[in-house]
Amino acid sequence: MSPDNPRILVVDDELNICQSCTKILAKLDYDVSYALNGYDALKMMDAEPFDVILTDLKMSSLGGMEVLRRVKDAYPDTLVIVMTGYASVSSAVEVMKMGALDYLPKPFTPDELRGIVMQAVAERKIRRQNQQLQQQKPKNTPLSHQLIGNSPKIKQVVTMIQKVAPTDSTVLVYGESGTGKELVARAVHANSLRRKKVFFAVDCGTLSHNLLESELFGHTRGAFTGAHENKEGIFKLADGGTIFLDEISNISPEVQGKLLRFLETREFLPLGAGAPLPVNVRLIFATNKNLQQMVAKGTFREDFYYRIDVYPILLPTLKERKMDILPIAYHFLNQFNTKMGKGITGFEPEAVNRLTGYDWPGNVRQLRNMIERAAILCESDLISPNDLPLLGELDDIDRLLENIPSTSEELKNIKKEIRQKAVRKVEKNFILNALVKNDWNVTRAAQSVGLQRSNFHNLMKKYEITIRK
Repeated sequence: MSPDNPRILVVDDELNICQSCTKILAKLDYDVSYALNGYDALKMMDAEPFDVILTDLKMSSLGGMEVLRRVKDAYPDTLVIVMTGYASVSSAVEVMKMGALDYLPKPFTPDELRGIVMQAVAERKIRRQNQQLQQQKPKNTPLSHQLIGNSPKIKQVVTMIQKVAPTDSTVLVYGESGTGKELVARAVHANSLRRKKVFFAVDCGTLSHNLLESELFGHTRGAFTGAHENKEGIFKLADGGTIFLDEISNISPEVQGKLLRFLETREFLPLGAGAPLPVNVRLIFATNKNLQQMVAKGTFREDFYYRIDVYPILLPTLKERKMDILPIAYHFLNQFNTKMGKGITGFEPEAVNRLTGYDWPGNVRQLRNMIERAAILCESDLISPNDLPLLGELDDIDRLLENIPSTSEELKNIKKEIRQKAVRKVEKNFILNALVKNDWNVTRAAQSVGLQRSNFHNLMKKYEITIRK
C-alpha cells in the first residue's frame, strides 16, 4: 500500500465481519486493518493514526460508544462511523451527538459499506485541506497576478499564460461570466515585457457603438456633434502597454473592421483624423459567447474572428474545478480579514461542505461575493453554515424528505411544504443566476430572462435580494 492511501480501521468482535469489511474496502486501494475489540483498536491508534474508524456499537470488550468517546478526545481529526445490528433512532441520535460522522445499521451490502466509507474519506480529505489552508500565511501577491488552484484545468491555463505572455501574440479568452477572464488578461500582461507599461480594461458590452469607437480611437475637434475638442483614445494612451477588450461579441461590425485593420497594420485612425497613427499596443480579447456560432449566423465578422483566434484560452467554470473552491475561499477570506479588520481563521466543516458542494453558477465572482457576505455576518473565529444562508436553503427540503409521515394527513402536509420550498428555491436561484450572469445589472438581468423589470424587481423584493456594490 502507498503511504498516501487512506488508513481505515475496522473494529468488531466478530472475526468474519472484520475480514469481510477488510476485503471489501481493500479493493478501493485503502490501507485497511482490523481489531477484535476496543482496547486493541486504541492501542493501534496510539501506534499509528487512522483516517477513518468503522466500529461496532455493541462489543463484549469496550463497546463502540466508549471507543468513539476516547477517539474523539485523543484524535479529534479521525472520523468515526458506528455500525450495529441494534439499530434504533435513539442510538443513532446519541452517537451523532457524541461526534460520529455517520451511522451504518447491520446487515449492510458491500455497496453501502463502500459508499459510506468513501464519503468519510472524502470528508477527511476536505478537513485536512481546510486545516492546511488555515495554517498558511496569506500571500501579499496582488490578485491580478494570480490564478489560484491546483486543479489540472487551471494548471493548464497557467501553463498557457506562461507560454504566450513573453510574446506579442493576440490572445482570445473564453469563459462564462465570473470565471476570471480579466484576471487572465492581467496575468498575461504582468508576465510580459510590457509589465511596466499601462494596462487598460474595456467592457465592450456597456458602451454603444459610437461611444466605444470614440473611447478606443479618440476623435478630433468637430468630428461629430458635441466634439468640441481633440480627445486621445485608449489606443494612444496605452502605447507600449496592453488593452483588454471584454465581451467582444457586443462590438459592432464597423468597430470589428477597424480593430481588424489595426491588427494588420498596427495603425489606427481617430474619428475625424486625416491620417492613421502608429501605436505599439498588445490586444487581449475575451467573450462568454460562442463566436464560431455567431460567425455561422452572420452576427460576427468571419475575417475578424480568424484574425483574433490566434491563441485561445478556455477558462473552466468553478463547477469544473471544485478542488480549487476552498483555496480560493481562503484567499478571499484573507483579503476581507484585512479590509474589515477581522481575525477569522477559517471555516467550520459543515461550512466547507456547503462551499464545496455548491455548483456556483456565478463562478469565482459569486464565490467572492459569498465570502464577503459571510465575513460580514461572522461573529466568531470560524465561518459557520449560518453565515452562508444562500447555500443552505435546500437543507429544509432535505429534512422534510427524511421525515417519514405516519398518517395520510401528515403525508399531504409534507408534500405541500416540499412543493412550496422547492418552488421558492428554484425561483430564487432563477433570479440570482440572472443577476450574477449580468453583473448584478437589474435591467439587463430582467431582459435576459424575458421578464418586465418591475416583475423582476418584485421577485427580488420577495426573496430579499439586494444589489451588491
